[in-house]
Amino acid sequence: MSLPLEQQIAAALADLERAVKSMATANPKPDLLPLFRRIDDLTSQLPRNTDPMLLHYLHKRSYQKASLFLAGRDAENQLGNCRHV
Repeated sequence: MSLPLEQQIAAALADLERAVKSMATANPKPDLLPLFRRIDDLTSQLPRNTDPMLLHYLHKRSYQKASLFLAGRDAENQLGNCRHV
């Protein structure tokens, strides 16, 4: 049985964060494109009634904000240039 979609997105975002953190010392460097594609694919599967803030974060590629949102920590997000959190 697979995880709920939002949990899959949270896991994909965590995978991306780990890969980015490893860039400084990894040899060879990790290929981030499959991770971005996975996040985009999962995002496209979200239902129409998905929280608009989560969709905003994912569509704007504000992945740290999306991760905090999915962890129930949206209050920690800072106001962005687009005037959204």
